[in-house]
Amino acid sequence: MNDALSFTRITALALADSVNPCAIAVLSIVLITILIQNPEKKKRVLYGGLSFIAAVYVGYLFYGVIIMQFFKTLDDAIRESSFAYYLYNGLAIFAMIIGALNIKDYFIYKPGGIFTEMPMPLRPRMKQLIKKITSPKGAFVIGIFVTLFLLPCTIGPYIVASGLLFQKGLVGALPWLLYYNILFIIPMLIIVFLVYRGFAKVEEVSGWKERNIRYLHLIAGLLLFLVGLSLLMGWL
Repeated sequence: MNDALSFTRITALALADSVNPCAIAVLSIVLITILIQNPEKKKRVLYGGLSFIAAVYVGYLFYGVIIMQFFKTLDDAIRESSFAYYLYNGLAIFAMIIGALNIKDYFIYKPGGIFTEMPMPLRPRMKQLIKKITSPKGAFVIGIFVTLFLLPCTIGPYIVASGLLFQKGLVGALPWLLYYNILFIIPMLIIVFLVYRGFAKVEEVSGWKERNIRYLHLIAGLLLFLVGLSLLMGWL
């Protein structure tokens, strides 16, 4: 897979992942928690939000390495030249399925959908964990654990991306994982700075997410489905 193809595929997958309403919702809860505890200290919102986002970035980079190593171990165990071909097509179909599930959420929305949102039973536990945040340092530490709650709704595109990259080896794939995760956190960075600068309130961000949740799923779904279809048909 040449760099031009890698750039197109990884960019599309990361953008699809970045508009997932799950991550936006969790960040909103984090910012609200920090604001409640520090109503007059807006810098706490900035530092706490950035610390949480840094935790997400580090956590997801770690998960990407694990996923790639998993595919590498499978490749070494099977030792078949056709493994990459079947994996490639399997990832394409997987991307199409996740895309279709997101598109379904646009037409028939139900909170907690598989591979599209955080399961409902996990949400109270995640909120209880976030409520323990009292400082930017705490936001980072707890953010590492919160990434585990985000996995059910955000890991799909990342699995596809990591599967496409594993043949590059860790050194070759690491820049692509770094790039993927930068795109993934950009919406969260924008939200933190908007809130910090006073251009938006956390409640407005949360309300915007709720009003546009179907469209967010539609955008993510179309991107994922088109990437999967392109991979399957050999267009990318």
